[in-house]
Amino acid sequence: MRVLVIDDEPLARGGVLVQLSKFDDVEMVGECGDGISAIAGIREHRPDVVVLDVQMPRMDGIDVLRNLPPEERPLAILLTAHESFAVSAFELDAIDYLLKPLDDERFAEAIARARRRLGKSSQATERTLPPAQEPQRFEVRVGRRSVFVPVGDVEYLQADGDYVALHVAGQRHLIRESLQRLQERLDGERFLRVHRSVIVRIDRVAEMRSLSNRDALLRLHDGTLLRASRTYVDTLRARLRLFGN
Repeated sequence: MRVLVIDDEPLARGGVLVQLSKFDDVEMVGECGDGISAIAGIREHRPDVVVLDVQMPRMDGIDVLRNLPPEERPLAILLTAHESFAVSAFELDAIDYLLKPLDDERFAEAIARARRRLGKSSQATERTLPPAQEPQRFEVRVGRRSVFVPVGDVEYLQADGDYVALHVAGQRHLIRESLQRLQERLDGERFLRVHRSVIVRIDRVAEMRSLSNRDALLRLHDGTLLRASRTYVDTLRARLRLFGN
């Protein structure tokens, strides 16, 4: 995965470079300090992914993407200290939107999302393993029976020790799998991680209420209440707004 880092603050660029150095499949192709050089750098290096600061002088990150035709636009992970650009980010098909200071786990999830998107859109090379396919259904045990639960029936998933609980129409089914692994396999357009231990299906969220610590309380259509961590709230809010359009 070829990555270009774009941020007008040298210290911030350095922090992103440190984060990216943790991934064996990431190749750094360059860094840029402003929007004008970013466009030139994207056209020169043809990165798969840009880690792009939204707020920069003269030309901000959103304008960088808007000034590139879709066929030249790489996948974008946007960074900002504010949430006001979230909807614009997803309208431009940004794959994630992270608040500064960066959270290690959220950054790793953004890279995983980019990896999945590239696996779906790029031709596989001889050295590339095929991407994990989204399951169509889950096999769960009910007594002595095996029951098959369609992915589309799952309302949310919750970590439970070495298991994940699937919540379906008021029922709870345990499968032996990690939440991180399931997140990598599920369609990110339908399912979104909202907490370290919870993934929710976007269309099941009926209400979102902000809390004083910047977390949020979610109410699903069946009345279930879930907590969304502040590191996920802005991405969730933007996805919900787009989902309603």
